[in-house]
Amino acid sequence: MKKLNLTRRSVLQGVGATLALPWLEAMTPAAHAAGGKPPVRMAAMFMANGVRQDMWTPAGEGGDFQRSPTLEPLAGLKSELTVLTNLWNQGSKGGEGHYVKTSGLLTCTTVTKTVGVDLNCNGVSMDQVAAQQRGKETPLPSLELACAPVSTGVDKNVGYTRVYGSHVSWSGPNTPLARETDPRLAYERLFRASQPGHGSSKRDLLLLDRVLEDAKDLRKQVGVDDRRRVDEYFTVVRSLEERLERASEPERMAWKPRADFDPSAKPEGKPDAHADHVRLMLDIIAVAFQTDTTRIATFMFGNSVSNQNFSFLDGVEGSHHSISHHQDDPDKLRQYQLINRWHVAQYAYLLQRLSEMKEGESSVLDNSMILFASGLRDGNSHNPHNLPLLLGGRGGGRIDSGRHLVYSKDSPLANLYVSMLDAFGTPLERFADSTGPLPGLLTS
Repeated sequence: MKKLNLTRRSVLQGVGATLALPWLEAMTPAAHAAGGKPPVRMAAMFMANGVRQDMWTPAGEGGDFQRSPTLEPLAGLKSELTVLTNLWNQGSKGGEGHYVKTSGLLTCTTVTKTVGVDLNCNGVSMDQVAAQQRGKETPLPSLELACAPVSTGVDKNVGYTRVYGSHVSWSGPNTPLARETDPRLAYERLFRASQPGHGSSKRDLLLLDRVLEDAKDLRKQVGVDDRRRVDEYFTVVRSLEERLERASEPERMAWKPRADFDPSAKPEGKPDAHADHVRLMLDIIAVAFQTDTTRIATFMFGNSVSNQNFSFLDGVEGSHHSISHHQDDPDKLRQYQLINRWHVAQYAYLLQRLSEMKEGESSVLDNSMILFASGLRDGNSHNPHNLPLLLGGRGGGRIDSGRHLVYSKDSPLANLYVSMLDAFGTPLERFADSTGPLPGLLTS
């Protein structure tokens, strides 16, 4: 075999960069005219590594709750906030510390243990349940954003592919959705989706075919480990093919944006500073929801086992994952809480932005459900019980917000998703291990 001048890293970066191009998910407009009753939007924001437990849960229940130290950044948004206590994802019980709890967070299923060639989350994530029913009403059925590139290879400590730690959104058991990590490309994707050219989807499919052929040729020339990693990306490509094929269908319905889209406002690129990167991605979600380019989004602050360095925060010296393994050390616990609080502050930023986007007598936030969640409670013990969960917005008037809802121990997280899907207009009688809607969350 001819020796290739390719490193494993160059192979992955090459394939990954190709999949990240915005035209891979270019879509065409579907039915929705501006005006009338505003649509409901839904987003899920994932934070890795859990929380400092004694600084998370508010004091009091119902509308009289008092914010905890970690939730203090949400001070001005109490009426739009619902804090949920004692929910858990039974599907994440057992297994290892992180990967099962990440990729199964929105599916409420148990992923199949694998080193990478046979990914299987054994379900569809709740955001994609909604997208598959209502996604044709907007140019983009959903938007998946992240700050870190997809992790590849195998975590030899637990025997799971790291790809599981890079995805919360699954359109099928074997199909994690590609995430965009570059703010500029994400913004361009929104703009292109809102103003597609005639026949663009068919051209995009031809381009994708060429990419696949190149990747298949490359697969024949690399070693076993690299072939597995290329295969992991093939799984993602299949979901993009399905979206483009649907977009090329002749049945196209009229759609109009609910707000002007400014093409000159796109970011210059991916910033070096993590804080700036996060803010840009949150701004893109806000614009996507305001313009109605999509009504469904997911965002990952970091991948599972994220070791993002948070030394940019006053009082923090070190990386997220290592600090989360605090071993009850007082100084590590202090830093852990500061990292948690920073994430909540970013969540508050998005909620505030959406609240300032007016839609008649309401706001985009009033007509949204913005979930903040981690797949585990405590980063040191990897505890999957009593997950840290926040829900922002009123879901178009369906969410009775401004309360701290405390449920019986180990109530199914899937019940929350049943309620959210109902409020979104895509009701299901059952989702994963749900036993019904979450009591007390919906107004009717």
